[in-house]
Amino acid sequence: MTSAFVLLNVEPGSEEELLKDLRKIEGVKEAHRVYGVYDTVVKVEAESTEKLKEVLTWKIRRLPHVRSTLTMIVVE
Repeated sequence: MTSAFVLLNVEPGSEEELLKDLRKIEGVKEAHRVYGVYDTVVKVEAESTEKLKEVLTWKIRRLPHVRSTLTMIVVE
């Protein structure tokens, strides 16, 4: 199992809508609104690094209102 934490910058005012969309994505285990440099933090789990890449590239990063992401893959 591969895990990652993803920090997102989103368009102002879209945080709650984005959280709802994120929580519907398979592999998203947690999604929280945070204060600071980033607006949202997401915990993602996938069977492999390749599957993780698919979730990040094709599902999370393509959501409306996502401006940028920073991914931190967990090292076990």
